[in-house]
Amino acid sequence: MFIIFVAHLPANWWALWIPARFGFSDATEIFVFCSGMASAIAFGKIFDTHGLGMGVARIAHRMWQVYWSHIALFLAIAAGLAGLHESGLLTTLGNNRDYVGGLNLWHFFTKTEMTLPGLLTLTYVPNYFDILPMYIVILALIPAVMALARLHLGAVAVFMIGLWLLATFRMIDLPAEPWSDRRWFFNPFAWQLVFFTGFAFMRGWLPRPPVHPVLIVLAALIVLGTVPFAYFRVLNTSEWLQDVRATIELLWIKSEFGILRYVHFLALAYLAWVAAGPSGKYLSYGPALWQGFVRVVQKVGQQSLAVFLASLVVAQSINILRDLLGDRSDWISQMLSNLVGFALLIAVAYTVSWFKSQPWRAPKTNPASPPISPSVDKL
Repeated sequence: MFIIFVAHLPANWWALWIPARFGFSDATEIFVFCSGMASAIAFGKIFDTHGLGMGVARIAHRMWQVYWSHIALFLAIAAGLAGLHESGLLTTLGNNRDYVGGLNLWHFFTKTEMTLPGLLTLTYVPNYFDILPMYIVILALIPAVMALARLHLGAVAVFMIGLWLLATFRMIDLPAEPWSDRRWFFNPFAWQLVFFTGFAFMRGWLPRPPVHPVLIVLAALIVLGTVPFAYFRVLNTSEWLQDVRATIELLWIKSEFGILRYVHFLALAYLAWVAAGPSGKYLSYGPALWQGFVRVVQKVGQQSLAVFLASLVVAQSINILRDLLGDRSDWISQMLSNLVGFALLIAVAYTVSWFKSQPWRAPKTNPASPPISPSVDKL
């Protein structure tokens, strides 16, 4: 969640140090993989205990929630940016940046009769708003995967790999806008591969990998070996590296989830899993400050949908505010922009968690005044 915020904040120096700069995979793989794990926990047992029909209903309910979250997010950002432009406030303050155009949203206002139905049918998906539509489609595949698992786990593997191959060769995708042939940036039929890998681990369909020195070294070599093909300071110094990267584009392309992204992510995830220890026990070691940090990160991860939605709004808001207040490239501005954003995301996580706990349902331990017993006369 923090990395995604950093990546979505325009002109952000901190984005030079996110995982995407050092390997083929990035925060998107982490997000989708963890979403698959969370979905296995949240929905898998419903299929087991209540059957396929009730499982489908639960998935439909979640899709409904994510769908309207996507619509609300789009409208909130579009309305906010349009309002700033229409009010003339930015021009008055000396800011002439086209924030609507920066997100490629002018078509929404100039071709509303075309884009509004497209927005509601997910056939108009600007790149800034493409994660949740992908997640919706992948959620819709869960019932099919659960049904196939009842037949044989091999059928699940064939289904996953088959969809990924069809997407890789662009035989199956979805339209991103009604006036061109542009497709969704994240092809859900390709990205389901990493989602259902996380899903399979949590369901027990895939065994946990052994902690072995050979595997650790192999994973480390994969992670380190991809750095020259991703880190711009190294890549830009070698024409040979650039030629190789261009030649193997199909293997690392993001839209169709190239196989090297999958390999790189699994290697990185394995190293992180080994470092965390069984059930993450190593994360609980260390001073109180570190343990507090871990608890905060866990809280943010537990409220990932709300935090993700907030991160896109916060990123745009901080971007505009930073431009109005001064030089966006100043190191103090950069530091404050990111730290304030982090603080707001943490606040969102804890606030949403508080609401979800439904504190108003808890019995009041110290009532302001004792209950009044009815008198005999009133009875």
